[in-house]
Amino acid sequence: MANLYWLDQIQPHHRALVGNKAFYLSQLLQKEFPVVPGFVVSARMLRQFLEAIDWSEPLFADLPHSSLRLDIENPRQLQAIAQQLRQAIEVPALPVAWLTELNAAIQQLQTPVVVLRPSLFVKATASKAPKVKAIADGRSSTLFDIQICHATEAELAQGLKCLWAQLFRAKSLFYWQRLGIPLHQVKLAVLVQPLRSAIASGSVQRREQTFQVESTTGLGMAIAWGEVSPDVYEAEATSGIVRTQQLGKRAIVYQAADGSAVQPKPDELTASMVETALAPHLTPLASHPHALPLLQAYLPDDIQRSRFSLTDAQVSTLVQLVQGVVASFSNVSALEWTLTTEKDGESAQFCLTQVITLASQARSQTLHHALQPSSPTVVTLNRLLCSPGEAVTLEQTLSTKESQALLVSGLAAGQGRSIANASVISPLHNTLDTIPLGTILVAEMLPPDWLMLIKQAAGIVLEQGSMTSHSAIIARELGVPAVVAAPNATQQIQTGELIMIDGDRGHVYRLGDMTDPVHHLPDAPPANVMAPGDRPLLGTRLMVNLSQPDQLESIAALPIDGIGLLRGELMALSVLEHQHPLQWLQSGRSADLVERLATRISQFAAALAPRPVFYRSLNLRSHESRSLPGGEAVAAEINPTLGLHGTFSYCLDPALFDLELAALAQVQAAYSNIHLLLPFVRTVEEFSFCQERVHKAGLTRNPEFQLWIMAEVPSVLFLLPDYVRAGVQGIAIGTNDLTQLLFGADRDHSAMASAFDARHPAVRAAIAQLIQQAKQAGIPCSICGQAPSHDPELVEMLVRWGIASISVDPGAVETTYGAIARAEALLLETAHKQ
Repeated sequence: MANLYWLDQIQPHHRALVGNKAFYLSQLLQKEFPVVPGFVVSARMLRQFLEAIDWSEPLFADLPHSSLRLDIENPRQLQAIAQQLRQAIEVPALPVAWLTELNAAIQQLQTPVVVLRPSLFVKATASKAPKVKAIADGRSSTLFDIQICHATEAELAQGLKCLWAQLFRAKSLFYWQRLGIPLHQVKLAVLVQPLRSAIASGSVQRREQTFQVESTTGLGMAIAWGEVSPDVYEAEATSGIVRTQQLGKRAIVYQAADGSAVQPKPDELTASMVETALAPHLTPLASHPHALPLLQAYLPDDIQRSRFSLTDAQVSTLVQLVQGVVASFSNVSALEWTLTTEKDGESAQFCLTQVITLASQARSQTLHHALQPSSPTVVTLNRLLCSPGEAVTLEQTLSTKESQALLVSGLAAGQGRSIANASVISPLHNTLDTIPLGTILVAEMLPPDWLMLIKQAAGIVLEQGSMTSHSAIIARELGVPAVVAAPNATQQIQTGELIMIDGDRGHVYRLGDMTDPVHHLPDAPPANVMAPGDRPLLGTRLMVNLSQPDQLESIAALPIDGIGLLRGELMALSVLEHQHPLQWLQSGRSADLVERLATRISQFAAALAPRPVFYRSLNLRSHESRSLPGGEAVAAEINPTLGLHGTFSYCLDPALFDLELAALAQVQAAYSNIHLLLPFVRTVEEFSFCQERVHKAGLTRNPEFQLWIMAEVPSVLFLLPDYVRAGVQGIAIGTNDLTQLLFGADRDHSAMASAFDARHPAVRAAIAQLIQQAKQAGIPCSICGQAPSHDPELVEMLVRWGIASISVDPGAVETTYGAIARAEALLLETAHKQ
């Protein structure tokens, strides 16, 4: 029997062998719709490969036919088994006959680069079919990563094994067992196709009378990975005429490398791109957080970002193509597509890459967003198992008082409420893969390299920490309910226990008589929130504090004037793969570090342009960074809060700071709205040292660039006029450090929470003095600590004192807007009476 199936030869009875994705594309191709040609490595090939492995572990002996029942509530065991399975699959060589067959197939494709995508068929009962149909129909990016490789026998074989091994990741094993689908019923085939650069890529959604087209420049990975906001067009379903269009926001463009070099130059891109003015406005990046071999990332400039990715004529052509598909396949609700570039005399054309059917669309969207770590709405895997009728309402939950027990209380560090199963993380945990998606994380603390876990959690409960700890800051940015400084939480809560976290009040409850209904509860609307049409114009600039790009699109739509604080050290965690920046320097990857930082910073600059973005350079404290790989080179300190961090550390060793400046210079070449904030500046001499290096990096050649300092060390209260004479162009008051240094209270020490009081008259007097001094010196003064996010009374004081801008957490934008508006109206009313 055949191991490989060409798309143009697949028959209906092959569906279980080739998977739904490939099967649907084959149907399109065989009806002469444009589909990139390719072949499928059948699911039978994976089964035979597993059968041939000499398994030493009895549990795996009959793996291709076994249900592989695992204790998914035992994360360490699950991770160990997953790792053992993956290693057993990735190491053995493929049979020589298979290699010969694969080599012959890729020779027929006549392409230097191929992309490998999963194509699943899942055998399930009627009751379970709707729960797995969406992911089987192709929305499997949450469980699998595509593979891109040279079209050679060796690289294709390795790419296949890597993709096969992903079926046995801890999260995949957890997912299928939680849904009650035995693993041997999951048939994994692999679709192999040429990878070519694209003018644009996107999707088409079928509406009643219109088609909604989403599009971005280049390959569609930028949309799939959430790194761009696509252009959106509404076109008439019958005529194809574009009625409305909305320009998206793109900070990055992906293209295929030419197969011989991973870093093609802009002038080597295709003729179609040159004709559409793409290539002259793309800056290649040597490295990128999502970079795959032979996938090139580019930074578009202002010209590229200001143009729509498709013309009206191209949209009409695409709509005509979709009309034909719908006429032939009435159950199609959406299609994904790419507009390929000219090559070898072939003109550019639309090619279809994905089919979404009516039966799976709604569930597909729910599943896709629920499993994406970057999803703004947190939904757990358990929630997907419930039918709509099984969902328990908030009113039902709260009315059943006898089912609740207050487990622990702490600081209300992240607003919102959520119900989910608990995942208690012990200090012995050493991997992220074992933590189920969508659970409430319970731990003593989260080390820096675990902070990204918050993205996929329904909530967090920590025994340690404070309102200003990194975990709390990120939770508020992502809208994840959080309770910190909750004593004995890891002893009071058990893994798997159904609990409710109330991040508004700082309470965690046990829900005793509920079976598996899990949901993220909507927050109560903030008081005094104004409708967009009712918002008055503000004289005080309102900005946001950020470190993560996950919700940039929604944040950019808020009534804000920019990013007042982009925290460099928190942003860098995911960009640098949770490694200490020193690890990159010491391993000779300085250039990669620069490229990765530049790419990530560019996302923020592009999303907010032309509004300003103030990037705060790295402020690495030893007790927070020594646990990272490479952080062992950092000396342990008795009192790290008062130790070697901030600009003083730059003076001792400017290597990291210089790399940051190089990244900012790269960003500045495309975006003029990026500015620099220096952290924890103790003296004018430290500022002058940094200013000189900023000059050498070329940042000041842009007349719009501004160099500010954080006003958080109390010495600034006495030195601000000297700072201004030295060249400081603005200050941003950091209330977190200013408060802890004024009172000598460690802000991360939960027992000292009562001593850490940003509302104290001493703190407010210091803030008022800084604002007044800044006004006298003629420089702007902002405030970007946590205090204004949680204290509307302080906001009104700030306006009265004459603050230039207020930067708050995203969740506090609406309430802060109202507080500013009320304060400004009161000032105006008072002025009229005088």
